[in-house]
Amino acid sequence: MPRVDDRLQIGELMTGWIHRDLGHWDAVRGLFHPDGVIKIPWFEGLASDFVDAVSQMARESDLKSKHLIFSPLIVFNKNRAIAETDVMLVNTNAALRLGAMGQSRFYDRVERRNGDWKIVHRESFHDMAGFVFPAGPVEVDAELVARHPLEYSAIAYMLEKSGHPVNGVFATKGSQAEALARTAGETWLAEA
Repeated sequence: MPRVDDRLQIGELMTGWIHRDLGHWDAVRGLFHPDGVIKIPWFEGLASDFVDAVSQMARESDLKSKHLIFSPLIVFNKNRAIAETDVMLVNTNAALRLGAMGQSRFYDRVERRNGDWKIVHRESFHDMAGFVFPAGPVEVDAELVARHPLEYSAIAYMLEKSGHPVNGVFATKGSQAEALARTAGETWLAEA
């Protein structure tokens, strides 16, 4: 397989998201180039600002999260690549006695600068999500759940009930938003 070293480096970059769950904030910063951005349901902006926000979330919120990261599909053009990585998110909020699981994909534009592959742009495409009841059934606010697409409504509900607003509509499998994000990514890749 061509570009084996590059594939290994990018694979490690993707699985490096474990640092987010472990609270290794400097390591999370190190996954992104300084101008890197991230777009997920509760945050959109510079990755450095995301790290500040997620570290505050970890300290102050009852919401706890775990990401299971799979091997990425990678397409290269010179010193640029698109990496699409399956992700399973599991979160719980003990105060709510409620959890959620979601399956999504990170769609990353990665670039090698000065010999290092790092993320330039990350967004998530959402495939499906549902609730988990670790301590038995609890009532959920059906109106709040219905405010978001089914593919991430349970995750959005957990975020919002934990004090982290979800604004906007985000890419779901096969949606126009996913198609637009892919077109933007492919254009960026072709410009290498």
